[in-house]
Amino acid sequence: MSERPTVQDILRRHLDAYLAEHPLDARRRAVCQHLVDCHTEVMGGYRLHCDHCAHTRTHYFGCRDRHCPGCQQHASEHWQARQQQQTLPVTYFHLVFTLPGTLNGWSVLHPGVIYRLLFQSAWATLQAFGGHPRRLGGQLGMTAILHTWGQNLSRHPHLHCLVPGGALTANGAWHPAKGQYLFPVRALSRGFRGRMVSALRQAHAAGQLPRLTDPGEPKATLDALMQQEWVVYCRPGMRDPEQVIRYLARYTHRTAISNARLIAAEEGQVTFRYKDYRDERQKTLTLETTEFIRRFLQHILPKGLMRIRHYGFLANACRRKRLAQIRTALKTPEATAPEPVEPAAFSGHPCPECRQGRMQLIGTCPPHRWEGGG
Repeated sequence: MSERPTVQDILRRHLDAYLAEHPLDARRRAVCQHLVDCHTEVMGGYRLHCDHCAHTRTHYFGCRDRHCPGCQQHASEHWQARQQQQTLPVTYFHLVFTLPGTLNGWSVLHPGVIYRLLFQSAWATLQAFGGHPRRLGGQLGMTAILHTWGQNLSRHPHLHCLVPGGALTANGAWHPAKGQYLFPVRALSRGFRGRMVSALRQAHAAGQLPRLTDPGEPKATLDALMQQEWVVYCRPGMRDPEQVIRYLARYTHRTAISNARLIAAEEGQVTFRYKDYRDERQKTLTLETTEFIRRFLQHILPKGLMRIRHYGFLANACRRKRLAQIRTALKTPEATAPEPVEPAAFSGHPCPECRQGRMQLIGTCPPHRWEGGG
């Protein structure tokens, strides 16, 4: 392949051979089909015609699947535009809560349960610290984004959490966070460990982890995990609201691997760039195509699982009211949307061929439904 490859190219060329040796469940098959069909006649589209050189072009729609590297870039841009009115003039903190590798197998067997408890335990830990009278003594807000991968596509479940630096107290006052970091990281990691292990014990006792068939294994695993140090990371605070939005947008719609990181896909191998966080250096990794596809597919989330969640005063049910209270406490006017600008009459896209004419819509292309199972 002479041009820089994409995930779609790799799946188109090698998915059938992979399926012949590695049967997939319906969920992963459906996602693969979405990625293969993205921006093709299967999705439908519209036809354009240049009014100067008569050049014609067909534009096909994207699949909009949240696992598609090609579609999520546009989704991230739209998300940034919607967040402008929800930032506060306070310091923001980025924290990462990571599950130990020992639990990777559990997340494969019961992803819905493990990821739900990961969200709940991270939020419970932060809220306990924020609500303590000796710390902030009020309600925090948090936006959390689930990632299941490491840079080399290995399984690495963790939460990226963006937390405004302060708490809304019961009397409507704003108590700002002090210092360069939100809370002591070592204390956070131990609080998170205790809550997550306790939640897993309760889930197992309630029969929510039925695929753990060895009766003694869950207790032994959780006992051992309580003796280990867990990883919670915190970055120094950020103040600029626009920087905060751009920063968070890097994580909200990220996929397991972007097309920009792919270098080559030929002779049965895929080469891509990754960052080695042990020495903070960019490196390259070459995998057999079968192994690349396997690693990519293990990060497909269960259908309906929300990977972006909001908590505390940023929860969807109370966000508008709570943000107004905080702005009142900060004596900051409510953020307003920019004045609407009357759009100019659309005259067509510039022609990519002659660069003089305009591409005009001349018709639509209905989706071409392929025959066969999915």
